[in-house]
Amino acid sequence: GKEALILGCGFTGRRVARRLLARGWTVTATTRSPERLAALAAGGVKVLPLDVLQPATLERLARLVRPGIVVLHSIPVVAGTGEPPFDPTPQLLDVLANRPARIVYLSTTGVYGAAHFVDETTRPEPRTLRERLRVEAEMAVASGPWSWLVLRPAAIYGPGRGIHESMKRGTFKLNGTGDNWVSRIHVDDLAAHAEAALASDIQGSYPVADQEPCRSIEIAAFCAAQLRIPLPPSAPAAELSETRQANRRVDGSAIRRLLGIRLRYPSYRSGIVAV
Repeated sequence: GKEALILGCGFTGRRVARRLLARGWTVTATTRSPERLAALAAGGVKVLPLDVLQPATLERLARLVRPGIVVLHSIPVVAGTGEPPFDPTPQLLDVLANRPARIVYLSTTGVYGAAHFVDETTRPEPRTLRERLRVEAEMAVASGPWSWLVLRPAAIYGPGRGIHESMKRGTFKLNGTGDNWVSRIHVDDLAAHAEAALASDIQGSYPVADQEPCRSIEIAAFCAAQLRIPLPPSAPAAELSETRQANRRVDGSAIRRLLGIRLRYPSYRSGIVAV
């Protein structure tokens, strides 16, 4: 049977792990908080505590990695308290050595910087340190002795995460008038991409998004109607996080075609109602 290692088994990784278990794969998953993966452990996933800020935990990982394993790398750039952002990819690739048969890296559409329209031909143009570290991580994964694929998801949403949640909590503010474009992907659809990517031999770097980018005011109005609450307030773009300042429409059709994926939630309309 096939063996998979999920580095950083969080919101997306947990769903990928379940899909691979259902296929009969052997799955090892790393996490900083093993208690969060108790249900997966009960289902047969081998859970490995790993904190990339504590190198000693990398040694255990080194002992576990067998030749021919396929790896989903979804540990993002991390920032310690008051520390500059740090990307663990170089250390992780050192530990994996030349043993993986394939590595799929979950990056972000943030690497496209100021690009307003993004598809499979758009080149990264990182502006911030965090975005540059992401591009360096992609390049490191692409230069190894294994087969590789980089997936760059748009905003990931699903149960417990997304604009519908931040609006419920009252923490969401519109970017100015809300006419900036946002693309997104439901976490279950992203997990389907990752599962198919691990089992395929396609190489390259591709954006991942659903089929309906929209202006932030549109999805805010949609959520307000669903939740029966007023429209959220506005804030100047400069007061919002890097990701919330984004203004881009992402076309993820190329990788869907290559991996043979049909989206379960082609639009936020179906995805948010399902949540």
